[in-house]
Amino acid sequence: MLIGITADVEGPRYRLSRSYAQNVARAGGVPLILPCRCECLADYLELCDGFLLSGGDDPNTEQWGVPMHAEARPIDPERQAFELGLLDALANRTAKPVLGVCLGMQLMALHAGGALDQYLPDTLPSAADHWGRKMHPVSGVLGDGLVHSHHRQAIVDPGDLRVVARAPDGVIEAVQSVDRPLYLGVQWHPERTEETALGFNLICRLVEAAKDRPA
Repeated sequence: MLIGITADVEGPRYRLSRSYAQNVARAGGVPLILPCRCECLADYLELCDGFLLSGGDDPNTEQWGVPMHAEARPIDPERQAFELGLLDALANRTAKPVLGVCLGMQLMALHAGGALDQYLPDTLPSAADHWGRKMHPVSGVLGDGLVHSHHRQAIVDPGDLRVVARAPDGVIEAVQSVDRPLYLGVQWHPERTEETALGFNLICRLVEAAKDRPA
């Protein structure tokens, strides 16, 4: 099964941690890194059996009428336009499974009509627990355990998505669609999380859902 993985834009280069492709391949999928080209979206949709939206910096909220926080680090506008275009296209291809990681989850929530806390240190006493590639506990329908976390923003409104995991301080850690076979976003990094149930198994779920989708 071919799994399209979104990449970051860093000046003249695309950038992606190798751990995404390594875990997709380990799960039995074929990883395909997707350049951020909106004109290629239709081809990517036909080619790929599932999609993994990778992590990165922060969404630019101005297109939803919300000013950017001074501490936010916006992603490249080319990447944001591409990933939102991909989510638009996937809304009509609901059998295609999607896993969003960190930034990917946040874009899924914004696309679903949700909202973000743009800078947790302003509002959350335990914000440091979520930053610096630390491990912290989460609990919910995906299971309970320690996850690898590195974010300064968080969803405060999931829009049309359902919250399925939280951290002990209440931070939303996972969201999903109840109407699609697999449309799941997690705030942590499963490609770096050591506990299998909340790490590698989530990527296995993506690959398995890609196998099971209708032709």
